[in-house]
Amino acid sequence: MMTLKADRKYLVMVAGLMWCGVGIMLMTFAEAWLGRYTGRYVYLFYLAGFLAAMPIHLFGFLKLADRNIERLKEITEKTSVFSFITVKSYFTIIFMVALGITLRHSSIPKQYLSVVYNGIGLGLFLSGMRYIRCFVKLAFISNH
Repeated sequence: MMTLKADRKYLVMVAGLMWCGVGIMLMTFAEAWLGRYTGRYVYLFYLAGFLAAMPIHLFGFLKLADRNIERLKEITEKTSVFSFITVKSYFTIIFMVALGITLRHSSIPKQYLSVVYNGIGLGLFLSGMRYIRCFVKLAFISNH
């Protein structure tokens, strides 16, 4: 059986692209919902999502990203591309996807749900940029 293997710097890049991509996807959902919203205070929903993103990024995802980056930097030889996250994290992702699907199909008004999606999406995107910055350092700046 052939296993796709990659160097640690590429695992960091894959993780960053995944985090940023999922963040963009969530913000796209929120934008679509708010684009159809005809209320006078639509910008308050954008602002609330942005304000929610800051603590989500700083106190949640950034710490998780930093721990994962440190784990990836300790890898010394090529390993499976799927090891850019831990097995435990795969279960967390499955739970989060299921929760997202449940929320999208719930009766919660989409303009309120957009706050959650923008907050988590922007938090993921900003934290994903930490991976990208680390990849650039590993690939182009550091000699080890």
